[in-house]
Amino acid sequence: MQRGLRLEINLDNLTFNLKQVKKRVKRPIIAVVKADAYGHGAIEVAHTLTDAGADILAVAFLSEALHIKDAGINSPILVLFDNELSEDILRHNLIPMINSLQYAVELSRFASKANKVIEAHLNIDTGMGRMGINSDTLLTDIDRILKLPGLRITGIMTHFPDVDSVDKDSSLFQIKELLKVKEFMKSRGMNPLAHAANSDAILKLPESYLDAVRPGLLLYGALKTPMLDTKGVMTVKTFVAEIRRLKKGESISYGRTFITQRDSIVGVLPVGYADGLPRAISNNFEVLIRGQRAPIVGRVCMDLTMVDLTDLPEVKTNDEVILIGTQNGETITAEDMASSAGTISYEILTSVGRSPIKRYISKNRK
Repeated sequence: MQRGLRLEINLDNLTFNLKQVKKRVKRPIIAVVKADAYGHGAIEVAHTLTDAGADILAVAFLSEALHIKDAGINSPILVLFDNELSEDILRHNLIPMINSLQYAVELSRFASKANKVIEAHLNIDTGMGRMGINSDTLLTDIDRILKLPGLRITGIMTHFPDVDSVDKDSSLFQIKELLKVKEFMKSRGMNPLAHAANSDAILKLPESYLDAVRPGLLLYGALKTPMLDTKGVMTVKTFVAEIRRLKKGESISYGRTFITQRDSIVGVLPVGYADGLPRAISNNFEVLIRGQRAPIVGRVCMDLTMVDLTDLPEVKTNDEVILIGTQNGETITAEDMASSAGTISYEILTSVGRSPIKRYISKNRK
């Protein structure tokens, strides 16, 4: 058998989610498709989001942008973190993010040498402490960047580290600082597209909408909230590979962390942490089989995971198993798995999303 989780990606739900975000914010959408579109498959997702009205796509690194462009997708692409100077920026009209004065100078020289003008955005570090322009001479540095030949600065951004906090003061301060940069640039005759809002900010901080928003997790339906109706895009499946019968008092898997408390029926699933399942869900998560929940028992192994089928004696080998998704009205989300693993849904999606077995579903798909 081919190893790996079986993923179904519902492109119609992706389109629905994008339209829900657009309806809420009434702003241009910079759709985040980095990390292989959060594990959903960058090319199919980029095609779908572009057709559905996303204005710009955003990736982390140049290689991700080239992967999308080489598939024939013509949408503008913002490259968030890469400092590479490449002919591909010119060839594909990519929009690099300038995270430092040094890179701006280098990019200017590169563009001037090619006798070209490169459209770029500026990242202003207002509190993330990760990447971006942040110094005591911020406006002086920006003024210098604006005067560099070969560059056309059309946008500015910042990023929030803690929109979830009850105290919004730090996030509001970040917005204020970004708008100072926008006003400074307007005084120089420019009107850049200012963007700050990620998925959490779209839900909780309307002051952050500015000129455009950058949804990620919301598009993939993995941020469940009563504030916005979205639909899950990724379903994660496997199957029952083997059924075993164990006596009371027998152990299951490494470390003997689970001892049967009764005569038990145990299903073996042909997936493990090598396939992206977090080992931390050992003895602490349930899957869906025939629309009913079956708990994981014992430690998740590299290639195998065991579930308790004692209360589901009708289950047979090859029965479908849902790890994330809906079956017969029951739903398990990426957030559920993340909670059990002590992590975040972003990590879950990008981990299980490494599976090469993806099937795309759409009523409009040719």
